[in-house]
Amino acid sequence: MSYLALFGMAFLQVTLVATNTRQVSQARYPGAFLVGFGISAVWAFNVHFIAVADIWHGLAYAAGAACGTVTGIYLTKRLYGV
Repeated sequence: MSYLALFGMAFLQVTLVATNTRQVSQARYPGAFLVGFGISAVWAFNVHFIAVADIWHGLAYAAGAACGTVTGIYLTKRLYGV
């Protein structure tokens, strides 16, 4: 898998995790349910690729996860307010 693909998959997964963390903390059941499903679906796909990755692929994955974290915060702030 390419560096960009791993970055994108980690970005997507952690964006979903950050989004879901806020939804769970605010007891938003429907959103938490749907996003929780998405997290598991993406994770099931990712685990195979990251398990056999070298250090550079791992760093691309970590960079995507970091960017996904701040994106999830931004999106939920825009969606639900402060």
